[in-house]
Amino acid sequence: MCRLYGFISNEATKVECSLAYAQNAIMHQSRQDSAGIAHPDGWGIAWYEDGLPRVERSIKSAYEDLWFSTTAEKVYAQTIIAHVRRASVGKVRIENTHPFIHNVWTFAHNGTITGFEQLQSQLRSEVSPPLAICREGTTDSELVFYWLLSRLQHMGQPLGEQCQDVDLVVHLMTRAIPELARRSDELSPERPARLNIVLSDGRMLVAVRWNQTLYLAMRQDVHDCEICGIPHIRHDASIPYRATVVASEKITHEPWLELPNRSLLIANGSGDLRTISLVS
Repeated sequence: MCRLYGFISNEATKVECSLAYAQNAIMHQSRQDSAGIAHPDGWGIAWYEDGLPRVERSIKSAYEDLWFSTTAEKVYAQTIIAHVRRASVGKVRIENTHPFIHNVWTFAHNGTITGFEQLQSQLRSEVSPPLAICREGTTDSELVFYWLLSRLQHMGQPLGEQCQDVDLVVHLMTRAIPELARRSDELSPERPARLNIVLSDGRMLVAVRWNQTLYLAMRQDVHDCEICGIPHIRHDASIPYRATVVASEKITHEPWLELPNRSLLIANGSGDLRTISLVS
């Protein structure tokens, strides 16, 4: 169990209130989520600058760590991914703390690959050797990240470049996620895999809901923040503002839609969305 947050927009935006001060901000969820569960085992915030991800991570609880709110305050970007961790696979170490980054790619996971003790050797053997040596921690999540990147690279996508072909990512995720869930469930049928994922190259935001909650908010035009009363965008009045937000739980009072279970969402900064069922 963890809590996820993903944001993409057509103009650089501050998301400080959503991360730290909203009524159900990610920082508050680290202390206690809507089910009364804490996620105290570290936090991470990743954002894009000049096409590349930067990340700040800590093994401290977000609600106890001043650096979380300090980082949330300074981040000003078009694409942002945040995560608070409840450790399941892998000890509480900085190497096991999400989000993970590689070249232009950023990844965070909410859930558990059940049967991972038996499955991890198979997954490792399917990761290309140059990517396998990049794995620093022991989580199922980071291994899945490199497993997905290996498949994407095999399909012809250079990992140092933003993906220009959305259909390539759709092809990857619509096949890889159900396959991973099936292999996991075969090893542990009493505990279905939980595979909520947020993945980005900075140009697109990819979100998977698989057996965990995931919500979507779509923002149009510039509005004063309901928390602090000011907008968080240095707005260019010549273009309409658009933003897409996904989160494990509703964060604000604005309208949120619950994504269907076992579905894939792909969004870009212009507010274009595609939702695809992962169930054949």
